[in-house]
Amino acid sequence: MLEQFPVDANDFDGPVLVTGAGGCIGSWVLALLTKARVPIIAFDLSEDKQRPRLLMDEDTLAKVTWITGDIANTEDVSMVVRDNAAKAIIHLAALQVPFCAADPVAGARANVVGTVNVLEAARHNEVKRLAYASSVAAHGAPSDSPFLATLYGAYKLCDETIARVYYQDWGVSSVGMRPSIVYGVGRDQGMSSKPTTALLAAAAGLDYTVPFSGQMGALHAGEVASAFIKAVSKEREGAPVFDINGVATTVEHWVKLLHQAQPEVRINVEGAALPFPGDLSDKPLRDFLGDYGTIDLEFGIRETFSAFKDLLARGIISANNLS
Repeated sequence: MLEQFPVDANDFDGPVLVTGAGGCIGSWVLALLTKARVPIIAFDLSEDKQRPRLLMDEDTLAKVTWITGDIANTEDVSMVVRDNAAKAIIHLAALQVPFCAADPVAGARANVVGTVNVLEAARHNEVKRLAYASSVAAHGAPSDSPFLATLYGAYKLCDETIARVYYQDWGVSSVGMRPSIVYGVGRDQGMSSKPTTALLAAAAGLDYTVPFSGQMGALHAGEVASAFIKAVSKEREGAPVFDINGVATTVEHWVKLLHQAQPEVRINVEGAALPFPGDLSDKPLRDFLGDYGTIDLEFGIRETFSAFKDLLARGIISANNLS
């Protein structure tokens, strides 16, 4: 799947810092950049490289400079940018919806203070290329929104406002993106990860029921990772924010495509729809960035299923304790 998203190393004049490098999107960013031989600084709270190992072999992963630190610690973030002469930052470190609800203070530290720390580091080290992850959940934060308000969405909307002020007051440019439901190898956390869990269960020959139904935007992890890389492939002006939705579909259609490809699987759907928009347009982002690759939904489902079959067969992942 990496071949679907070519990266030109000539677009980069130095190391790219990836925060939240051990997460799903971070792992795809690492895999795509290392494939293109772009130097990387991976920054994460943990040494755990479980998800990157799903996409990269040990020799390739060993070439990545991996630094542990706390995104909510100002000095940790400042040092990793300064000491490694980062020329671009892809900021993905965050706590997702259920974790923010379980510990609002930790959620605010990771999602808001962490983003301020990244913007401060970019400001004081004159980093001219910065992209950060907002979320489709930000659509639920305004008081007149028809979608569900969550602390996670509120934090992300706050980040977008902060980024605009950093550009207004100090000229720190950034690109914010609001990913919809990300799927693919490595997606195993968060309330919207269940369609990917269904693919893993199907690959393992297990029964599984996706616990929500209805409309969703299905965004392949490689596609969104490629968009973040494209965003920092050159200097940009301003602090725009864009939706990145992938393919507008439904959970029912997702499962239908899986059944068509693998008739023997036992995957069902029940529950209410997720309270977030699922039919947002990617055109404004594509007009701004240019081409960053597109994954057809049927192809993405089939390839992710095949990847899980291979990873299971090699004992790299397990389908135990699916939730």
